[in-house]
Amino acid sequence: MKTFIIFVSTAATVLALAHPGAAQATEGGGSVYPVGVTGFSCCALPPPGTYLMVDAQHYRADEVKDNSGHTLPIPGFKVRADAIAPRFIWVTPQQVLGGALAVHAIVPVVNLDVSVPGASQSKTGVGDVVFGPALGWHHSPQLHTVAAIDFFAPTGAYDQNGIANIGRNHWATHLVGGASYIQGAGFNADAKLMYALNARNKDTGYRDGDEFIVDYAAGWAFGNGWTLGVGGYAYRQTSNDQHAGVAVADNKGRAFAIGPSIRYDGGKGWFLTLKLYKETGVRNRAAGDSLWLRAVFPF
Repeated sequence: MKTFIIFVSTAATVLALAHPGAAQATEGGGSVYPVGVTGFSCCALPPPGTYLMVDAQHYRADEVKDNSGHTLPIPGFKVRADAIAPRFIWVTPQQVLGGALAVHAIVPVVNLDVSVPGASQSKTGVGDVVFGPALGWHHSPQLHTVAAIDFFAPTGAYDQNGIANIGRNHWATHLVGGASYIQGAGFNADAKLMYALNARNKDTGYRDGDEFIVDYAAGWAFGNGWTLGVGGYAYRQTSNDQHAGVAVADNKGRAFAIGPSIRYDGGKGWFLTLKLYKETGVRNRAAGDSLWLRAVFPF
């Protein structure tokens, strides 16, 4: 299941005016999903009950890559984003197809600053709300899997003439599947796979292409609550964007990120995770790095 949205909308029209031919994957080069948000224990549902999960992120990028992975000469380009997103999870006592049924909702709050040649803008507000159901299976004390459908609603503020938007202005549906291998002492590994289906932006007539995303983590638990390792994500746009029904060529985005990840489990249903990721292999998107903090608390 996903957590909060953060959208960096360096308007495609502004970039095109500054540098003709600089195609950006998806509208504005962003994505409805904050790649890399999940990590250790991503796909193991907790016991029935109500939980609060809070994700905080700081993201920064100072360059944009083209279709060949070269940095575009955009003087003064800068993106800074800070977000905090409470996520409410209810794991019901109901069983469906042998798995525990859960539902969740996320209400992100984002502060976004964007600078491009000749313009800058800052916005703060509630982003696009996420909600959906999930099923979780516990195959053994170590192995857990999850399947989910997440819906992204266009609730965040959007202006088609702006260069910083905290909403995408379109619906999206994500099909989610993942697995977690968890040991109190020993090797731990997690992978969450997502396929994103994006609807059309009614104000611009632009439809982002489909996206395939993998969040991953691997590390070693020391038996005292601490787990150390690495995590990151792989992002690949699988189909072309469409503008007014016409495919946009040579603008599929991709990125890979990796970095250190540390987790502390309090042993009483709460835990903290800290991650730092650096992007590489970027195409048709802004390239940057991000710092994440996740906290989970049972009610």
